Amino acid sequence: MSAKKKGIANSESGVTMEHLAGIAGVSTITVSRALRNSPLVTEETREKIRKIAEEQGYRFNVSARNLRLRRSHSVAVVVEMTPASDRPMSDPYPLELLGGITQELTTAGYSVVLTSMQLIDTPPVQGADGLILLGQGSHGEAVRHLQRSGLPMVIWGAPDANQPGIVVGSDNRKGGASVAGRFIQQGRKKLLFLGDINHAEIQERCAGFMDALGEQQHAVSILHPKAFTFEAGFDCMSAYLKKKDKSFDAVFAASDLLAMGAIRALNENNLAVPEQVSVIGYDDTPGAASFVPPLTSVHQYLRDGGVLLAKKILALINNEAVESEVLQTLLVVRQT
Repeated sequence: MSAKKKGIANSESGVTMEHLAGIAGVSTITVSRALRNSPLVTEETREKIRKIAEEQGYRFNVSARNLRLRRSHSVAVVVEMTPASDRPMSDPYPLELLGGITQELTTAGYSVVLTSMQLIDTPPVQGADGLILLGQGSHGEAVRHLQRSGLPMVIWGAPDANQPGIVVGSDNRKGGASVAGRFIQQGRKKLLFLGDINHAEIQERCAGFMDALGEQQHAVSILHPKAFTFEAGFDCMSAYLKKKDKSFDAVFAASDLLAMGAIRALNENNLAVPEQVSVIGYDDTPGAASFVPPLTSVHQYLRDGGVLLAKKILALINNEAVESEVLQTLLVVRQT
């Protein structure tokens, strides 16, 4: 048998990983990991093996390896949200999640295929080893759609008893409860919740909020904006102010952009924030601190969430046991 057929992967020169391993005095799997920049191999060993490979004229044949392993060594990250001019992909959600995901996957030697729900039937997505879904969609529609692929999948969102799967997300109930506690502390009596509770995460935030209010639940009105944007918050609050009285004194918005839009509508209707109406958002985006007045918001540890999503999809791909996980939240009190 020729060296070219015997080797684990080939370059045009015919040099194999076994040949490199013999020169380096290491195992073939160590050579493979080193050439994939795996963290399981020390930087010193990686450099040594890369230098030997270069001297021997070796080029790692990624396509041949993937064909043999029946793996692409790629993970498709599907963003459920529809980008809009006032909610671009450059927002902290999903950008911070993507940062954590990319950091973890590339360190493990995987490439990231970033796409949207509209493009999930394309070859790069269908050929991925696993899926990470950012956002469950209204009534969990996005989850059901991606489950048809049969690929291992991890979801950013909230646990749903009606949809089994591995979910990573923030403690939305605790986040909502912390907002209720703040309003109670301020003595607020008539409250609004601004958010689409058809989404699992938003439903959990509202449920935690209502539960913590206890007997004061009856004082809450729920408003349903059409999106999660500044414009949607402004439009929804403006419409409410035209039809209803202005006796409410607190607003819990399911995202910072919704909160900021609501504040603009309140200001245009001569309702001072926070003197007359207290407003609290969700996500604690960088814009929250620089908003006027600085926005009180529930902080999510999105980058940590991205790292967890990546670790769990890699474990699923390797047929390891994986469980859902919930991250803590923190109410960041500012001036609203």
